[in-house]
Amino acid sequence: MKILLLSDIHGNLNALNAVLEKASVYNIDGCVIAGDLIDYGMHSNEVIDIFRHLKYPILCNVYGNHEAAILNDDYARFSSDRGRDCARYTKSKLNDSSLEFIKSSMLASGKCEIDLDGKKCLVVHGSLSDVYWKSIAPSDDLSEYSRYDYVFSGHSHLPHFFERYYAADAPTARNKKKTVFVNPGSVGQPRNINNRAQFAVIDCKTENIVFEKVEYDIEGEQQAYDGQVDQFYKNRLKQGV
Repeated sequence: MKILLLSDIHGNLNALNAVLEKASVYNIDGCVIAGDLIDYGMHSNEVIDIFRHLKYPILCNVYGNHEAAILNDDYARFSSDRGRDCARYTKSKLNDSSLEFIKSSMLASGKCEIDLDGKKCLVVHGSLSDVYWKSIAPSDDLSEYSRYDYVFSGHSHLPHFFERYYAADAPTARNKKKTVFVNPGSVGQPRNINNRAQFAVIDCKTENIVFEKVEYDIEGEQQAYDGQVDQFYKNRLKQGV
């Protein structure tokens, strides 16, 4: 199976459309979404509508911190007033169809376990220590993930790929067990000093992973901002930070 791995779309319609167009060359079998479809951007409803009509199955779709905050009306952990104000604005604009999709088609737990090509996979927005608000980093103690073959995460808006090896009773593998960690980066709000829409395609059987960074109509997306939220969210699209 070729899996499209997405995270942190953040209401960016032009970025999502560019990603799906690029991903079409891979003959995608299914999609895994690591949270934050909404907020920051001005097209949360339109983004959700695309996922409601996606031509291949969504295999896992978890809440991010923005879905959790907005659905629970709890904005305390945002780092700035502009973030809290933006989230409240987004909630005021979500239509009934979008709210129903979040409630019925996304997992409020912020994580899920799925089997892909016989591999045990964890999908989590942040990390097991804090599913919504703390990212996985290569420097962390990651021993709690040893039971998984793959760990797909988001939240940081920074793509990563790395492997960890754990002791195991596996003589044919020289008593090692491998876990592969993948963060596809952000579709709609990249922060790795690259303003392109970012995603990954993975084949868990072959372990082939492709990271893509796709140009999209940033200016067109920026035109949707007309003072409803802090201009910071409009400006950072061009900067990729």
